[in-house]
Amino acid sequence: MALDFDLRGRTALVTGASQGIGKAICRMLALEGVHVMGAARRVEQVEALSHASVAAGGEPIVAVQADLLKPDAAALLAEQARREFGRIDILMNVAGVSQQLPFDASIAQWDEGMQLNFFRLRELAHELIPAMRENGWGRVINFTGTSEPKIMNAAFTAKAAVHVWSKGLSREVAKYGITVNCLQPGRIHSEQMTRRYPTLEDELEFAKTEIPMGRFGEPEEIGAVALFIASPLSSYITGTVIPVDGGSKRYAF
Repeated sequence: MALDFDLRGRTALVTGASQGIGKAICRMLALEGVHVMGAARRVEQVEALSHASVAAGGEPIVAVQADLLKPDAAALLAEQARREFGRIDILMNVAGVSQQLPFDASIAQWDEGMQLNFFRLRELAHELIPAMRENGWGRVINFTGTSEPKIMNAAFTAKAAVHVWSKGLSREVAKYGITVNCLQPGRIHSEQMTRRYPTLEDELEFAKTEIPMGRFGEPEEIGAVALFIASPLSSYITGTVIPVDGGSKRYAF
């Protein structure tokens, strides 16, 4: 018997919707009967995804162009979502970028990493949570990153801030039926991973030494966890950081 996530009729905003994890989550939510708005810079890819969703029996996906590096991006995106759906029940903060920085990186380089990977998703959540609170139900799911940095990277610092902010926020909004959780992707197939590991040999070499399961993950594998966390089935889970990484995390807690 198929698992019923009981999400039909809910509304969701997914950032980073044009590829990889965000694309998979948009498709999976739409197939569950969720009304989805997918935000991305490459809006034409989200439009194509919407057509594919309808052809497969799912809901259409509202495609919205958004550049989250712009200062007013969160407020504008939240307003578009409210105009389209009235309110958003599920916020999936998937968009992000990871770039190694040298010791003498500029303030602007650090600021860009923090803006996209922490400030914008915090701003989006704070825009959308009041309606969740009024409705007595909501889900905020933040896609973060490793807590075992081997290099200096603004994204790592920002994602650590997301973990701490999410924990504090989860305690404040739990009484309103809102959960706040973080999913920590390992090496999941995406355009970004293809750039870092351009050949199958590169991918397998890394997986052999760093991932106990011996392979990279598929976007749908973390997408399934995201759908569960978004569903009423997970109503007693909040304030957590859940790795989905094939066992590559080395510490026990």
